[in-house]
Amino acid sequence: MSAQPAYKLVIPARYASTRLPGKPLLDIGGKPLLQHVIEAAKRANAEQIVLATDDARIAELGASLGIQVVMTSANHATGTDRLAEVVQSMGWADDMVVVNLQGDEPLIPPSLLDRLAANLLHYPQAGIATLCTPIHHARDMFDPHVVKVVRDRCGLALYFSRAPIPWERDRFGVEEGVALNHGHEHGFRHLGLYAYRAGFLRDFASWPEAPIEGLEKLEQLRALWHGVRIHVDVVEEPPGHGVDTPDDLLRVVALLREQHA
Repeated sequence: MSAQPAYKLVIPARYASTRLPGKPLLDIGGKPLLQHVIEAAKRANAEQIVLATDDARIAELGASLGIQVVMTSANHATGTDRLAEVVQSMGWADDMVVVNLQGDEPLIPPSLLDRLAANLLHYPQAGIATLCTPIHHARDMFDPHVVKVVRDRCGLALYFSRAPIPWERDRFGVEEGVALNHGHEHGFRHLGLYAYRAGFLRDFASWPEAPIEGLEKLEQLRALWHGVRIHVDVVEEPPGHGVDTPDDLLRVVALLREQHA
């Protein structure tokens, strides 16, 4: 691939959370969770970092850490809709690459953000770039909380699902409890990191929910429904844990403590 492209990095962060209220401001090792995310973002090569939030407390933290803040509506149905508002507010050109870093990913390797942006430019037929990791255990294949993706020979997504795809007809249902053979492409776990073209985000915000999106509760299916190609790059190891629950918070605190020991 060519030299690292210019791209924008947007961090959506909401105060309201069903499972962990006030999540972006929760303390981890003496710093708010969101501060860890912003510090990781600053180690990437984005030309601009924007915090997108609907909460004044989160906006104040972002401003204190020296990044631009865009106040967005509290009524967005998806995080992608929030990004579309940022794109419109900032007036970015349709071909600008926009990487989405969720505000609850304090362990994200900054190199993955750069890689996403480079991948999107490397595949001009794609409107989105994202990541996946190989599935090695049947329990993950059959877990509806683990989103699966099947790719074509060029690494472009054919479908995402909470169901086990691809379905190995002669094995699944017989040996669900055993580990899958390493080195065999049984399928991949989708990782929720994305790079978009700004023009796609403008289009996405104008589209209604797709039928398959409503069934699976996966917003990337709206893009596939409308014929947008999604490039899915394979990483061997997933990035560090995000924070969605109190148990996640304890796990991340322990991991960060190990890193700084």
